[in-house]
Formats: sequence, C-alpha cells, structure tokens
Amino acid sequence: MANYLASIFGTEQDKVNCSFYYKIGACRHGDRCSRKHVKPSYSQTILMPNMYQNPLYDPKTKMNPSQLQNHFDAFYEDVWCELCQYGELEELVVCDNNNDHLIGNVYARFKYEEDAQKACDTLNSRWYAARPIYCELSPVTDFREACCRLNSGEGCVRGGFCNFIHRKNPSPELDREIRLSTKKWLRERGRDARSVSRSPSPEPTRRRY
Repeated sequence: MANYLASIFGTEQDKVNCSFYYKIGACRHGDRCSRKHVKPSYSQTILMPNMYQNPLYDPKTKMNPSQLQNHFDAFYEDVWCELCQYGELEELVVCDNNNDHLIGNVYARFKYEEDAQKACDTLNSRWYAARPIYCELSPVTDFREACCRLNSGEGCVRGGFCNFIHRKNPSPELDREIRLSTKKWLRERGRDARSVSRSPSPEPTRRRY
C-alpha cells in the first residue's frame, strides 16, 4: 500500500494531494482547494508569485509589441543576473498567464537546493520595482510537465486563462547572450556552488529598458 501511495503521489489518481499544485506550484482554488498543497521543505526551485507586472495587462498601456518585448527582456535579464548571486541558475520561467494564481509568477531553478533556500530566505526581505518580493520553495522540478504543450504549438484555446504555465520567453538574442555570459562567468570562477555564491553575478549584457 505504501509503495502504491508513493507511486500516485501528485498524480490525478491521488485523491488527497493536489496534482496541479504538485506540477505547477500553484492552484486556482488556492486555500479553498479540497486537496492538500504539500509545501516542500527543500527544493531546487523557488517561486516569486506575481512578480512580473506585464504592461500588456494594463488597460492604459500604449506600448507596441517591440516595446513590450524590450520591457520583458530588461526584466528577465535583471532577475537572471540578480539570482546568479545566490548560486548556479539553471532555468528561469516567467508566466504569461492572466489568471489570478499564475499571473506574473516567476520560477527559478537552481542547480543546488541549498542555493535555492538561500535565495528564498534573502529575497523575502527584498523589493523589486517598489513592490515587496514574496518567495517560497516550489515543488516544480520539471517544467515540461508544468508548461502548456499547446501554447508552443497550434495555440491553446484557453489563452492566458489556461491552468498550465504559458511561458513568456526572452528574445532569442538576449537568451543567447545570457547563456554565453553565464557560461563564461562559471568557467572563470569554477563550477563549485560555494565559489559561485561568493562571486559577483554576471554583468548585464545590455542597457536597461
């Protein structure tokens, strides 16, 4: 029985624990969910809910698509470089959804759990864009399961209200620059987590928007 319960944990067959929270780290029912949201005591991934303020969802915005992408690129690079202060960052995911439990959510997956914990502890006393940062450990480790598969293909009929993550991507140019800059930075300082944590983060590759 114990082996069976372990095998279905966090799946649709699990009638006790919420599969959406386990896969995505967020659930549309929130505290009203009939199933348990088991918060991890350790994880490689942190979640900063509602951190990215997408101008697209501001009815007063006058930005064109190019300006919106530049705005996001500046945010993405800023957050990436900041998080590298805590350890080796493997993945940064920003939600493009427009539903309450996913809008503006930012996930960061570190190589080491201790670096994720350090980032979480520190960021809870930090501010960004005149707003306090709220940070927690997330159960998400595989974003292939958390992200909507239709969003990158034919298109998701639910749009921004989908309950799976619609990942907002940086421009290909910025993504390439960040990857190269981070590889160079790690190569110069070595890949040991402690040496990375003590070293300055990579320099921004472009001027802020």
